[in-house]
Amino acid sequence: MDIKGKKISIIGAVRSGIGAAKLAQKLGAIPFVSDTAPEEKIIKNLQVLGSLGIDYEAGKHTDRVLESDFIITSPGVPSNSEILTKCFEKGIPVISELEFAAQFCKGKIIAITGTNGKTTTTTLTAHTLNAAGIKCHLAGNIGNAFSEVVLDVKEEDFVALEVSSFQLDYINSFQPEYSLILNITPDHLDRYNNDIEKYISAKLNIYKNQQASQHLIYWDDDQYLLSRISNPAASVMTFSTKYKIEKGAYYEKGNLKYREKGREETICTDEDLSIKGMHNIANALAVICVVKKLGLENNVIKSAFKNFKGVEHRLEFVRELNGVKFINDSKATNIDSVWYALQSFKNPIRLILGGKDKGNDYTKILHLVKKHVKQIYAIGSSSQKIYDFFSKAV
Repeated sequence: MDIKGKKISIIGAVRSGIGAAKLAQKLGAIPFVSDTAPEEKIIKNLQVLGSLGIDYEAGKHTDRVLESDFIITSPGVPSNSEILTKCFEKGIPVISELEFAAQFCKGKIIAITGTNGKTTTTTLTAHTLNAAGIKCHLAGNIGNAFSEVVLDVKEEDFVALEVSSFQLDYINSFQPEYSLILNITPDHLDRYNNDIEKYISAKLNIYKNQQASQHLIYWDDDQYLLSRISNPAASVMTFSTKYKIEKGAYYEKGNLKYREKGREETICTDEDLSIKGMHNIANALAVICVVKKLGLENNVIKSAFKNFKGVEHRLEFVRELNGVKFINDSKATNIDSVWYALQSFKNPIRLILGGKDKGNDYTKILHLVKKHVKQIYAIGSSSQKIYDFFSKAV
């Protein structure tokens, strides 16, 4: 993509928007950043733009946004927002920061999506490859925006990208070497007008441009995926915590195994994983599919898994005080995340639950709450709904 001299409007002065603006400027384009947040709320980001001489506006979107060759939208901007509607009506192309940055990536992309486990799996992928001496950058919906690191990626490098459905809504040619779909469960339905098919369709965009030489990896235990993945051009591998897989990775009697062309290998045991819980076994199996295709030795993989420190805010041990263990799982922002967490502990749990209601159905965790939870602290806008549902259970 030749963007020299192009006028590019970037909607959203947050992490991905700032990264896109910087990249656009470096490549000779003329970026303009627009955000509806009050200036005082995003003042630090605006100061960054100001220091670089990048024009911006805050508090509202003006028609200047429409004076551009194309639009880059941040993940947090709803597709039915007034400004995007105007862009569509005027026929101005709209792409995500993911699509934009990928145009300038010289290395190979490992893109990871799914409702749960994205951050852990992406981080573990980068950790394992780097432990093997293969340079792998970590970016996307985690840490640095893709735009911030893409020019540092060399041809021999890899990039492990955490990719959200919002980013995949606006791709045209995004084509990762490896696409991983970890799972699909109802989430962000408020964003997709309570239509799970739209949410699933966005997730499946991750492999739509892949070719036969590239790879699609997905969870064989997921009914949403099994019924909706159709005729991918990419080479397919799967992983499972329940079944023996012909091509991919699976869990059997405490062992994490890899199988391809009739050859079966035991990579490690569940005791070798520093991160616990069946969901993390699934995450590790997904990583195994990637790194085995890249030729990593089993002892290297096992060592990397043992040394992995996990991810902040995901079943993160904080401290123990007066015999009480405090666990930070604040990234568990949907019911399935909480479902996994409640299965990871046997001791009586005091559960801080709530926040924004995204159409949550608490029925799925009711039996686990009755079994493991002693007390619930209901917080946020969903607190009354939580109280009404669980008041007789705890």
